[in-house]
Amino acid sequence: MAKELKELTSRSKDYSQWYQDLVIKADLAENSAVRGCMVIKPYGYAIWEKMQRQLDDMFKETGHVNAYFPLFIPKSFLSKEADHVEGFAKECAVVTHYRLKNDPEGRGVVVDPEAKLEEELIVRPTSETIIWNTYRNWIQSYRDLPILVNQWANVVRWEMRTRLFLRTAEFLWQEGHTAHATQEEAVEEARRMLEVYACFAEEYMAVPVVKGVKSASERFAGAVDTYAIEALMQDGKALQAGTSHFLGQNFAKAFDVTFADKEGKREHVWATSWGVSTRLMGALIMSHSDDNGLVLPPKLAPYQVVIVPIYRSEEQLAQIDEKVEGIVKALKALGVSVKYDNADNKKPGWKFSEYELKGVPVRLAMGGRDLENNTVEVARRDTLTKETISCDNIDVYIKNLLDDIQANIYKKASDYRKSHTIEVDTYEEFKEKIGDGGFILAHWDGTPETEELIKTETKATIRCIPLDGDKTPGKCMVTGKPSVQRVIFARAY
Repeated sequence: MAKELKELTSRSKDYSQWYQDLVIKADLAENSAVRGCMVIKPYGYAIWEKMQRQLDDMFKETGHVNAYFPLFIPKSFLSKEADHVEGFAKECAVVTHYRLKNDPEGRGVVVDPEAKLEEELIVRPTSETIIWNTYRNWIQSYRDLPILVNQWANVVRWEMRTRLFLRTAEFLWQEGHTAHATQEEAVEEARRMLEVYACFAEEYMAVPVVKGVKSASERFAGAVDTYAIEALMQDGKALQAGTSHFLGQNFAKAFDVTFADKEGKREHVWATSWGVSTRLMGALIMSHSDDNGLVLPPKLAPYQVVIVPIYRSEEQLAQIDEKVEGIVKALKALGVSVKYDNADNKKPGWKFSEYELKGVPVRLAMGGRDLENNTVEVARRDTLTKETISCDNIDVYIKNLLDDIQANIYKKASDYRKSHTIEVDTYEEFKEKIGDGGFILAHWDGTPETEELIKTETKATIRCIPLDGDKTPGKCMVTGKPSVQRVIFARAY
């Protein structure tokens, strides 16, 4: 394990390689035999499960229910909403045949040319079209509204340049799709789910985010407005961590989804969609981890505490086992997830390095002297500090320590973002500062032409137009034309 750590590229040397090394060495994921796809390993999936479970609870608290829709979407469905198909056309995987057969020349299996589909099927890149075609059968009257449905699923977007968790051809996510009687209700829903995502990112992932609305060119294909949470990674690049879309009546009109209002008049339904994906795993890794490995916030760690015995004899191990049994029981009673690793196939030092690499928030070590003194060594992953404390009331101490670690990890990320957020007023200063990374708050005239110019010349994009904060008008840094407020620019993943 010491050798494994030495092979972990430092962030300062090559941040991108550090990330790739860490994902693989911490046993989170690996590349699969299918180009562009990944295998999420048990430890990585355990983190995703904790994310999923918490988000699912938050969705249900806001009145949503889960359902499941088909993986395959008829090609004609994507043709019905022009902006939508334009946005996804280049990323779609297409099914054209439904059968294989043995090659007559003995070269394995080949596609049976007689089994061509009458209409090609698209492997789900997102589900608006198949869901709104379904909603047409569910909605007749205002009494059928609202529909508040979420789906946990996989999607396929044919990415050519991939990176584990951040950008893969297939990934896991949730997608909410809601239907409403009025525009006001739909906008309220889209904003509500943005708040849910922001709450999850900050309170559970310990990642500070900016809530904002996307510019027209960065908007989801087919949306009227796209709301997003934007996070800043340790290399100064932004990461879109979640989006919530107000779809207006675009999909309802495309699929002829109408309802009779209270006066009996037929109206098109108003819609939203919203989602987060396994990209959150990338955000979690890049926001907090260091050159020693993962740093996990306690609320999302597969196990929050690991206990390692240090012993010289089987008799001493038996005594430590007995002592630790009480500690484990007390911690679990307080809702703390704990692992006692008394396996004899690895030395304590190896285990220390492994759990440090995997980001376990708290490590306890108990040896013979600790047994005699009724003490235990406590090491916290976020600060890499150690202390020896009494085993009396250890459960309450650890519970409070986990809360402190969660808060400290958030503060560290928040302090980094604050120190890497600046305001600029001129385009010259912008071009000078953008290479340093971070969020840049600058005035923009609101035109796609100016936005495209900035993107072409600097590789920076408008991450969002902040919903909170300073709304003071000014002049565009490029054209000098009036600007309603500063927007956030950054180079991004």
